[in-house]
Amino acid sequence: MLKECAQHGYFRAESCPVCGQPGRFLMNDRELDHLGRIVTGILRHFPDRYQLPIDPHGWVPLSQIVRAIQQKHPAYHWLRTQHILAIVETDAKGRYEVQDDRIRATYGHTVDLDLDLPTENIPDCLYYPVTPEEVAIVLEVGLKPSDRKKVHLSKTAEDARAAGSVRTPEPVILEVDAKQARADGLVIMKAGKTVYLVDRVPPEYLWRAELPVDAPEPTAAPPEKEPEP
Repeated sequence: MLKECAQHGYFRAESCPVCGQPGRFLMNDRELDHLGRIVTGILRHFPDRYQLPIDPHGWVPLSQIVRAIQQKHPAYHWLRTQHILAIVETDAKGRYEVQDDRIRATYGHTVDLDLDLPTENIPDCLYYPVTPEEVAIVLEVGLKPSDRKKVHLSKTAEDARAAGSVRTPEPVILEVDAKQARADGLVIMKAGKTVYLVDRVPPEYLWRAELPVDAPEPTAAPPEKEPEP
């Protein structure tokens, strides 16, 4: 459930997590999930289905996305800009960015864009989940985009494990030497709250993390590896 507290802003709960007040109702869970999928789909994959302009950096005017959703989904005739802003501000993953009167997705695109995302303050180590069957080949050839335009790396091993569990119940977590990769010229961008984007990751920056669920995060220096056969 999505609501608004007059004092503390938007929240997804029955009552405001700060003051405990019930707040003003904006939309139920079904509407929140459906609208979130629509907005994400437009910004990441198919703006043309809604006849929306998208600029080279992925931005779409907020007023136009509201109007396009109203026209294609008459049940959302009540939709206003504030509902989109509420979805954005309460999204735990930071999947969206709003600037002035425009909105864009920060990651997950399948359309060609020139994302001008931040490239500073990147962690020394990042993580990526693979299936047990993929480990050997990925360590040999590196990471390349598959169904998306960029490789999506995670901030922590646990973030990677959560992302990988969508594909396999026991993902293997690979660690990425982001510090050395950047020093060697790879551009890594911060997208969302726990996601980082890169065009590719060559194999020399990858190793198997082998972390238990409750292990502390590893240091930046990679362990010594045996030469590849």
